[in-house]
This record gives sequence, C-alpha cells and structure tokens, in this order.
Amino acid sequence: MFDGALDKLVLNLVQAEDVSPEELQRLDADLLPDPAAYLSQGATAWMGVVRGAEVRPGDTVFVSGAAGGVGSMAGQVARLRGAERVIGSTGSAEKAKRLVAELGYDAVVIRGAGPFEEQLRAAAPDGIDAMIDNVGGEQLLAGIAVANRTARIALVGALSSQLGDSSDAEVPINSLSLVARGIMLRGIALYDHMDLVPEWHRVFGQGLREGTLSFPHARLQGIELAPRALRELVEGRHLGAVLVEL
Repeated sequence: MFDGALDKLVLNLVQAEDVSPEELQRLDADLLPDPAAYLSQGATAWMGVVRGAEVRPGDTVFVSGAAGGVGSMAGQVARLRGAERVIGSTGSAEKAKRLVAELGYDAVVIRGAGPFEEQLRAAAPDGIDAMIDNVGGEQLLAGIAVANRTARIALVGALSSQLGDSSDAEVPINSLSLVARGIMLRGIALYDHMDLVPEWHRVFGQGLREGTLSFPHARLQGIELAPRALRELVEGRHLGAVLVEL
C-alpha cells in the first residue's frame, strides 16, 4: 500500500514494536477505491450480520448504536443481505435523520426520547428477527423483549459498560424466556473470524464502486489531533468512523 519513504517509516515502526515484517500483510491499494476504507469497522459489521445474527432475506433487523463505526456499516450490510426493515438507535434527532436519509435505515429509536422499549415496539410493530448489538444495557433488554420467536441476537459490542456507568450495563435476562422463544444470544468478536476479512474487502470494494455501500467517516488532519479525535469519538460528535490523517 505504501512506497518509498512511507515503506521505510512502516518498517521502522514495525522494528520498534518487535514485529517481524513476515507478520505483516501488504494491502492491495486497488482493492478499495479509498485506502482509508481499510480502517472501516465494516468487517466487524459484516461478521455481526452474516455470522453473528445470520440476517436473512425478509428480516426485520435492529442495530443498536447505529451511528457508530460498526452500526453505520451494519445497517447497510443488513440491507445488502436482504433485510426488509432496518431499525437503528442513536442519541440525537440529527443523527437519526441522517441515518434514514443517508444510510437507508427505515426508522431510528432515539436514546433518552422516551421509554426505549416502547419506541422500539413502535418502530418494529411486527417484532424483530435479528439484532446486532453494539451497546448492551437497556437496549439489549429492549431488543430481547421485542424479539420474535427464533430471533438471532449478535453481541458485537458493549458501549454501555465501556463508556458509561458499569451498573447501566448489568441487565437481568430471563433465560427461561430465551429458551421458550428459541432466541439465540451470541457473543462474537472479529479476532475469532478473521477469515471473513478478505471476503468483506471484496464486498466492500464492489459496493463502494457501485454505490451500494458507503463509508461514513470524519477525517482530522495531523497526529496532534489524535486526542481530540478520540474525545469526539467517545462523545459521539460524528457519524461513523473517526480517522486521523497524517
């Protein structure tokens, strides 16, 4: 992906971190229209939709944390896999409008705009068949409550415990209800499914070129803005991924 001086810089960084060049894989600059797209969290979204929640044609899908790096891709991927209705959640009305207008969500539940479960039921009157959960907490509980029989729920992230009060992330799950309704609850992480990454890059590259997929992200210029980028990411100021460009 890099040539000349940048190659030397990468090699120096590798040596400084005690990583051998043999452990690295050179990226194909022509595979994705924009090399920055390699930094997308789309591979995690692809894993959650395809292997975690096993989204199928005709499904109603709920994506919690839909405006984040994973969620902004997961809704698109669910649609690509044939989902009939895609519902997301976010923390502001402005982001909700953008999710519908730009990323193909049919409806968005806004955190703090009223009882979450009631909002989700209104957005999914026929229940949900699959869920990609990036948040946990009350949003996971609401997803389980609204889930149809044999629904598949992929636990991809846990932002409620990572960014909030840990007590908010503790949820009382009725295991008997899960069993009786045949609901699958699956924790899944990309490091166990790295075989999906090349597949995702092929799908992503084709989707970007054809316009069937987009890569929502913000770019900040200069390594000195890295702390600001992290702060703004945590504060949810952007839609999608946040990148620092050197």
